[in-house]
Amino acid sequence: MALRTVNPTTGRTLGEHPELGDEELRAILAQAAEAFAAWRDTTFAARAERLTAAAGQLERRREALARLAALEMGKPLAQGRAEVDKCAWVCRHFAEHAERLLAPEPAATEAARSYVAFRPLGPILAVMPWNFPLWQVFRCAAPALMAGNVVLLKHAANVTGCALAIEQVFHAAGVPIGAFRTLPLSSARVGALIDAPEVAAVALTGGTPAGRAVAARAGAALKKTVLELGGSDPYLVLEDADLEAAATACATARLLNAGQSCIAAKRFVVVEAVRARFTDLLLERLRAAKVGDPLADDTTVGPLAREDLRAELHRQVERSVRAGARLRLGGAMPDDPGWFYPPTLLDDVRPGMPAFDEETFGPLAAVVPACDEEDAIRLANATPFGLGAAVFTRDAARGERIARERLEAGSCFVNDFVRSDPRLPFGGIKGSGWGRELGTIGIREFVNAKTIWVK
Repeated sequence: MALRTVNPTTGRTLGEHPELGDEELRAILAQAAEAFAAWRDTTFAARAERLTAAAGQLERRREALARLAALEMGKPLAQGRAEVDKCAWVCRHFAEHAERLLAPEPAATEAARSYVAFRPLGPILAVMPWNFPLWQVFRCAAPALMAGNVVLLKHAANVTGCALAIEQVFHAAGVPIGAFRTLPLSSARVGALIDAPEVAAVALTGGTPAGRAVAARAGAALKKTVLELGGSDPYLVLEDADLEAAATACATARLLNAGQSCIAAKRFVVVEAVRARFTDLLLERLRAAKVGDPLADDTTVGPLAREDLRAELHRQVERSVRAGARLRLGGAMPDDPGWFYPPTLLDDVRPGMPAFDEETFGPLAAVVPACDEEDAIRLANATPFGLGAAVFTRDAARGERIARERLEAGSCFVNDFVRSDPRLPFGGIKGSGWGRELGTIGIREFVNAKTIWVK
């Protein structure tokens, strides 16, 4: 069986990649176990040298990698270049800080010496999505490798070219061949892969249904998981917000990657006193977006990655309108080639509508009316998801209090749009998953926190 990649701008097949056979897979798993036995005993300095070299490889291949992402999943070139840069950043960040973040932590006890040591677990299976085909992988792999683990990548089939290119980056940087391998496999084989005795733990970024399936399988095998799943991120716009700045941040957050992001802004919960003005400003910014070929430098919104994703988004728009939402922009299925969908704005969105209740993966902005601050917080939290959230207000202390104490999400931003950062933990609660990537917490997810007691 072959894994097919398709150009979403044209709908034409880019290539077919052979899937690994059972014997090939067994050999790679054995190779990973052998590589771990050596890699875990290397020094932090030696690992840092390889990760720093990986950052250099990324920068040298920046244009080629950005172009590959544009061809395989439709990311505009400028956004692809920024994604490559962020991958280089995460490599350098953990190369510089991993030894400090994983330093033994002393504890005062009756022992002559007692402390917690952080030791790697083994081969980590990384099941990654297509929407940020480079960043999602490096976000997981950089801290895992610096902690002394090795990584097995099962990427989304539609970005197999990106997956193989990532493997080339690590190997060109001097990471041992067995310490990072791409596994061209169909999703149907993930369960058996989780069961493999060589696999120590699983990291998944994907939809909530996939998270449930992976968690159940890994739980049956008593293997640690970190799950970063779907989201329906609310952005609260309060009556004292800087509406111009809020509209700009909200439009950026909704249209980045054509809206195909777990942490994209999805529901704009706006206090009624400023809803009309904010909606007009947001409408202006959505209209100004340049939809087109992702290989063109002036494109800001490319196609959706797959035809079925576009069809599902359109169904969510149509069902929301039938339920009473007002269509202010877009919402029409284009006749042109490719899987494009126009920036779309729905107003008067309320609970019970797909645009409120479900994750919408595309350039659809849903404006939700709220009576006041308390009502806005209630509506923001009225979701099974809890990945990211933001609040816009000129009173920074007010915004910080709401973000810290009231919003139910793993990342809460004030007067800015939600994004991940190597220096801070990233992940969600509720249906958005568990565990964290990045930051001190993230690098410690896939280690054995080992108590050492010396009498």
